[in-house]
Amino acid sequence: MKSLSDILYWLDDLIWGLPMIIILVGTGIYLTVRFRFIYQRKVLFHFKNTYGKMFHKSEGEGTVSGFAAACTALANTIGTGNISGVATAIVSGGPGALFWMWVSAFFGMSIKASEIMIGQRYRQKYEKSMDEYVCDRSFVMKNAFGWNKGAVILAVFCLVFGPWTCCVQTEAVTSSIKEGLGIAPWITVLLIGITCFVTIAGGLKRISLFMEKVIPVMAVFYVMAGIGIIILNYQRVPEIILLIFRSAFTPTAAAGGFAGATVRDAIQFGVARGLYSNDAGTGYGIIAHASAKTDHPVRQSSWGWGEIFLDTIVICSITAFSILSTDAYITADATSGALTTIAFKQAYGSSGGVMISLAIAVFAWTTIIGMYYACEKSVNYALGDTRLNKLAMPVYMVYYLIPCLIFYNIKADVLWAFTDILTASYVVITLIFIYAKQKEIFRLFDDFWYRFLPAKNRGENPPPVVLKGGEE
Repeated sequence: MKSLSDILYWLDDLIWGLPMIIILVGTGIYLTVRFRFIYQRKVLFHFKNTYGKMFHKSEGEGTVSGFAAACTALANTIGTGNISGVATAIVSGGPGALFWMWVSAFFGMSIKASEIMIGQRYRQKYEKSMDEYVCDRSFVMKNAFGWNKGAVILAVFCLVFGPWTCCVQTEAVTSSIKEGLGIAPWITVLLIGITCFVTIAGGLKRISLFMEKVIPVMAVFYVMAGIGIIILNYQRVPEIILLIFRSAFTPTAAAGGFAGATVRDAIQFGVARGLYSNDAGTGYGIIAHASAKTDHPVRQSSWGWGEIFLDTIVICSITAFSILSTDAYITADATSGALTTIAFKQAYGSSGGVMISLAIAVFAWTTIIGMYYACEKSVNYALGDTRLNKLAMPVYMVYYLIPCLIFYNIKADVLWAFTDILTASYVVITLIFIYAKQKEIFRLFDDFWYRFLPAKNRGENPPPVVLKGGEE
C-alpha cells in the first residue's frame, strides 16, 4: 500500500509531466509572439515604468501606488522559492534545471503581464468593508464570465487550501536557521507567527508599507552576498555556464551526494520551481496588481517583466551559481534552504551561515504575508462587501497561520510535491481565463502601444479602447 507521500510524489510527477510543461511554456510562447516580444525587447521602457518609478506618485484610480502593489507581488515572488526552491531544483533536476527556469521566465513575462491586465480590468471596489480595490480568480470568474456558483466554489477552495502552501516557507526557514544559527525550530516558528500576525492585521496599506521598505533592501543584500560568492570562485564561472547548458540537454551523472538527473528531470523541476518562484501563470498577478493606481492596465503590466527579471533571471541565478560554484550539491547531503546555507558557509565561513539564515527568514516572512493577501481576497469574495467580511478577517488570520506554524517539520520533498499540485490547479484556471479573454487582452495591449508607434505607422483607424467591465 502506498503511503501518502508516495501518492503525492506520483501526482506531482504526473501533473508536472510533459503535457503541463508544453501547455505552460506553449502559452508563454504564443503570448510572447502575439505581444511582438514587447516584454522581452523593450527593456528600457519597462525599467522606466517599474524600478525607474519607484518613488514617483502613481496616477489613476486605485488603492496603493503601482510600486507598492508590485512590492506586495514581489513579496510572494521573491521568497524561499529563490533559495530553497532553486536548491531542490538542482538536487532533483541537476544543474540544467536552471536553464529551464530561464526559459520559463523568458516566456513567463508575457503570461504575468496578461494576468495583471485581467486583474486591473475586472477588479471591484469594496467600499463598505475595507475601502479597497480587489480582484482574484473568483472575481474574474464572476465578472468576466458570470459563473457565480463556480466562483464561490473556487473562493472556498483557495481560502481553505491556500494557507497550506506556506509550509514550504517555514520548513525552509527552520532548516536554515537550525543549520546556520543552531536555534530550535519551535522558537523560529513562534517568532514568525507573532510578527506575521501583527503585520497582516494592519491590512493592505500596512502590508504594502512594510513591503516597500523591506523588499528592495532584502533583494540588494542577497544579490550582493551571492555576487560575492561568484567573485570568490570567478575562475569556475565559464565551467559552470557550460555545465548548466550541457546538463539542460544531456543526463547528469551521479557524483558525491548528488544522485544524478535525466533531461526530463531538468525540464520538469526547472519549469515547476521557476513557476513557483516567479508565479507566472498562477494568477497571483491578478490579485496583487488589482489594487494599483495606474493610468492604463498595460502600463502596470510592465511589472510582468520587472518581477520575473528580478526574481528568476537575477536572484534565482545567483542562488544556483552559489550552489554550483561551491559544489555544495555534490559534497553535502542536504536540500532546500539547508543546502544554500551550506554553500554560503563554504564561501564565507560561519558568518555565511548566519547571513543566509537571516536572508531566508526575511524571504519567508515576506512571502507568508504576500500569500496571506492572496488568500484573503478569496475570503473577500466569499463574504462580499459586508460587515461580516470585516469581522471574519481576524478569524481567518489565525486559520491561515496554523498550517505553516504546525506542519513545518514535514519532509521538504513532500511539502514541495503538495505545493506543486496545488499550484498546478491555479495554473489551469488562470490559463483558461487568459485564453478565454485573449481578445480583450490583445485589444488593451494594442490600444496602449498604439500611442507609442510613430505617426506614419499608426494607420487611419486606431484599435478600439477597451474600458473597465468590457465596454468599448
